Amino acid sequence: MTPAPPALETRALSKTFVRPAVDALNLLVHPGEFYILLGANGAGKTTTLRMIAGLLPPDSGDIFVHGTDARADPLGARRKMAWLSDEPMIYEKLSPLEYLDFVAGLWGVPRAVSRPQGAALLDMLGLAPYGRDRCESLSKGMRQKVALAGALVHDPKLIILDEPLTGLDAGSARVVKAALRDRLAEGAAVIMTTHILDVAERMADRIGVIDQGRLIAEGTMAELRRQANTGEASLEDVFLSLIAPQTPDA
Repeated sequence: MTPAPPALETRALSKTFVRPAVDALNLLVHPGEFYILLGANGAGKTTTLRMIAGLLPPDSGDIFVHGTDARADPLGARRKMAWLSDEPMIYEKLSPLEYLDFVAGLWGVPRAVSRPQGAALLDMLGLAPYGRDRCESLSKGMRQKVALAGALVHDPKLIILDEPLTGLDAGSARVVKAALRDRLAEGAAVIMTTHILDVAERMADRIGVIDQGRLIAEGTMAELRRQANTGEASLEDVFLSLIAPQTPDA
């Protein structure tokens, strides 16, 4: 039996602006895996995710999403993925239900499938009572959850999240994390950036540490502790230890 392809694979992925932002980056994320990409501000995390999501063209390198070459077949790759940034981008004059109908229609999801799936997503995210309200009347945290529901309505197999918990209260963050765990249990993969290191330590199956566009460490918490030689230290201490040698003197 042929093994399933990785949920995500990048090969020598590179992007330069004034200086290299992402430098020959190789990543591998497996189906059902929660992968968190950590790095200081300007390390190249968001640039990496935007290239994977098809929002920014790489200068060189390859991206494969469940075996689909994202550069040769960008639409085919995008059908298998979802993108969510830290700023909810939704049509505020629509209600959450109307917004989910709209997004599902863009992906060609039949109304008979999208309607119950959208209602189930809103219920899971605690938004069912607000399903017919205008999105402009909702709080930022609620709009963020509507955006997440829109990202999930076409049942993506790779979920790309750039600081999705920013601005969420503890209750909303817990709901979002539970929704992601449900998708992981169904075989989807998640790649996420976050500055909330205790969330990364609790949720990640594997963690990649990126600095100046290069992957400088990768593995489980136990593997990262061994790489950093930090004993049973917290992820914060491990992270700071790993990036310290890579940080130029002030």
